Amino acid sequence: MSYNFDTIIDRRSTNSIKWTQYPEDVLPLWVADMDFLTPQPILDALHAALEHGVLGYDIPSRPLFESVAARMEALYGWKIDPEMVVATPGIVSGFNAAARAVCAPGEGILMQPPVYFPFLAVHENIGLTRQFAPLAKMTDGNIIRYEIDFDSFEAAIGSGEARTHMFLLCNPHNPTGNAFTGEQLSCLSETCLRQDVVICADEIHSELLLGGTQHTPIAALSPEIAEKTITLIAPSKTFNTAGLFCGFAIITNPDLCERYKKAVEQMTLHVSSLGQVAALAAFSGACDDWLEEVLVYLTANRDFVVKFVQENIPDMRLTVPEATYMNLLDCNPLLESGKITGSPFNFLLEKAKVALVDGSQFGPGGEGTVRLNFGCPRSLLEQALLRIKTSLR
Repeated sequence: MSYNFDTIIDRRSTNSIKWTQYPEDVLPLWVADMDFLTPQPILDALHAALEHGVLGYDIPSRPLFESVAARMEALYGWKIDPEMVVATPGIVSGFNAAARAVCAPGEGILMQPPVYFPFLAVHENIGLTRQFAPLAKMTDGNIIRYEIDFDSFEAAIGSGEARTHMFLLCNPHNPTGNAFTGEQLSCLSETCLRQDVVICADEIHSELLLGGTQHTPIAALSPEIAEKTITLIAPSKTFNTAGLFCGFAIITNPDLCERYKKAVEQMTLHVSSLGQVAALAAFSGACDDWLEEVLVYLTANRDFVVKFVQENIPDMRLTVPEATYMNLLDCNPLLESGKITGSPFNFLLEKAKVALVDGSQFGPGGEGTVRLNFGCPRSLLEQALLRIKTSLR
């Protein structure tokens, strides 16, 4: 089946945060949802639920958990017991619950900035010590890439005079777009096992793989690593159901799983009934042809952004993401030359009328950058890039 991802869908007439946050003359390429129709099997499942006519309380079902287990085995050959799957209202709730389940007040939580900004608030929510092992920025012409600094990672454990009890991993990484290799993940996990650090892996973008990239769940590397890992997944980014708030934690360690379930109950984290319906349809395999085509389109969009910037804005640097649908645009050379003054986010919002995400929100290493969401029809993407080009003249 062929899908048309070039179709412009009017979202301003809805309550879309992406399209109503800024004035109508601003093109929004910021918050991470896509401007594409959700796959038809998910819409059909939702229509059927609505036609039933009763929208009462639903509990996550055995078939729902079995669908998660079947998805992991089909994608990665990773066999898990459906009893080890816990439903959550999403990934942010999921990693906050993990921190509550794992860490005592004052203990350390380790992360790799620049990173998805809700990571940066977990220590405040739970009463922990935040510890950073920044990714190292590498530059090749106007292409940038963020690499794991393993020495920095080792040194960060126990920093701030706090015992590190949880490593919050983002893989694939948001906002850099890295899909870490099995070898890289093994090195990180070996350190965590040696230091008795629990790994909480945000793998929400694990199916948004560009140009043939492969994903490795860190917990699938070995039973020993799985025993110390909480894996968080959701269909929301992949199948464009973010507003339905349904995600999952996979925890193969029975004791850790029970502690996590207790934290979820204490935080009263209830999962939307319609979110469960959508997740079951998404993980059934019925949407996989749609996913295959959208990944081709997203890969072409990524390449379009890279080519446009290289040919038209040579003073701007950018990532070439292996996964996700987001580029990180490095405006520091433009700041140094005076072509941009002040915040790049504010400059592009005011001068180009394009809304991106301010990279300073991602913590150390994000300064002077903005994140661009290319999960949209290419005509909108091109229009936004032309606006940015014009604003820099």
